[in-house]
Amino acid sequence: MYPLKLPIGVQSFEKMRTEGYAYVDKTQFISDLISKGSYYFLSRPRRFGKSLFIDTLDCAFSGKKDLFSGLYLESPEAGWDFNTTYPVLRVDFAGGALREISDLTNRLTSTLNGWEELYEIEKSSGDPGDRLLSLIPKIAKKTKNQVVILIDEYDRPILDNIGDLSLMQEMRDCLKNFYGAIKPLDLHLKFVLLTGVSKFAKTGIFSGLNNLRDITLNSRYSAICGYTQEDLETVFLEYLADLDLDEVKNWYNGYSWTGEAVYNPFDILLFLEEKTFRPYWFETGTPSFLITLWQKKPRLPAEYDGLVAGDELLGSFDPEYIRIETLLFQAGYLTIRSYVSNPYEGTWYTLGFPNREVREAFNRQILHLLQGDSDTVSLPLIREAIESADYALLRTIFHSFFASIPHDWYRNNPVARYEGYYASVVYTYFASLGYEVIPEDTSNKGRVDLTVKTRTGIWIFEFKVLGIDKSGNESPLDQIRRRGYAEKYRSDSRQIYEIGIVFNPETRNIEKWEI
Repeated sequence: MYPLKLPIGVQSFEKMRTEGYAYVDKTQFISDLISKGSYYFLSRPRRFGKSLFIDTLDCAFSGKKDLFSGLYLESPEAGWDFNTTYPVLRVDFAGGALREISDLTNRLTSTLNGWEELYEIEKSSGDPGDRLLSLIPKIAKKTKNQVVILIDEYDRPILDNIGDLSLMQEMRDCLKNFYGAIKPLDLHLKFVLLTGVSKFAKTGIFSGLNNLRDITLNSRYSAICGYTQEDLETVFLEYLADLDLDEVKNWYNGYSWTGEAVYNPFDILLFLEEKTFRPYWFETGTPSFLITLWQKKPRLPAEYDGLVAGDELLGSFDPEYIRIETLLFQAGYLTIRSYVSNPYEGTWYTLGFPNREVREAFNRQILHLLQGDSDTVSLPLIREAIESADYALLRTIFHSFFASIPHDWYRNNPVARYEGYYASVVYTYFASLGYEVIPEDTSNKGRVDLTVKTRTGIWIFEFKVLGIDKSGNESPLDQIRRRGYAEKYRSDSRQIYEIGIVFNPETRNIEKWEI
């Protein structure tokens, strides 16, 4: 028997602290936020613990001291006064779909009605923004204290309706009016936090609330949601017996917002429960709008792995010009691997898949989209081919797969005539199997198109396309040998395989295969 239960899906701080669940102490972040300001915005992907953090804030401001026994916020260093309580007003868009503008206005109206009833204040009239503007000072006066506003999933009404631009704009305007009413109330407010998945800076949704401090990419708060490696190895120590921690980390850790990397709590808790390596977070459902957007302007996963982006790509979302890279980052499919920031270049981020779970599952999803209605993707077969070094079978599999890609893919992708495209397709295949795949693998004599590392071998691939080749008549295999691409791996105990592949842009398939 384990001493503490795993808090799978638990979003109530009180339930977690009173019913025997393991809890990772995030209260130091609460102390830090309060000491440095009053208005904050935080973006994190779904199922990352945003709602639990909101609920923890609620309990802290409500003076529920007993729940914080043994946690940082109770310590003298935190300086938290549990004897002073504040009225906490919460808006939660996490539950239930809002498919019409009336659904949103009804939700806000119901919320406002509830606050008026709770604090026994005369019912007001007007739109939600006007009512909020009138209500907050009355609550502050009645309770003789400033008000705390906590808004969870502030952007859900907009994200739920991607694809319907007119409805998105209506939702945006309604929310803009409601959130904009907060800024003039500064005198009556103690603390404000909005959380969500995306940041709609360019849409003007925050134009009336421009005093929010965005802590999304602040390294100090990278671990405000999620579990660090230390959290895992201390709070959940009893669940880690007989597990290979390096493999667990490789599969599930790696989400970063310029600071310490973390695990998705939902993901790692399900793994600790079942002890089976599976894509738990990814299986909760890839948003359909992501697939729809990808199909309109498809890019292969290899193009995202190592993508360099600036603040304009990561920091905001414009429903009138949706960039799939922005959504992939904000939804958690891409994360920040590294970044540079200096006065000469500004700030640039290198993105990539956070871990094996996302890399493998995302690539597998794209493979199935690539093949359309055909049924040529046989991942167990390609694993068998590469593990047994069956070169003929490997060629047959790739030849069949390239033949299965619908013509529309090529029509939508001018890059599909170049070697980078073919390398990216091969990347997608191997990455979907969980292998370590290195595109543009650097050596001291150049860059090899693709390196794939398996348990038994290291496979070095070089690709060329007939008629679009700047290196003359040299075969890709000759180039591998002449440039000594394999030399960096000679000390490795695994067998090294060198493969040169020539593609025909007319047949869109393999012309020549040398190993």
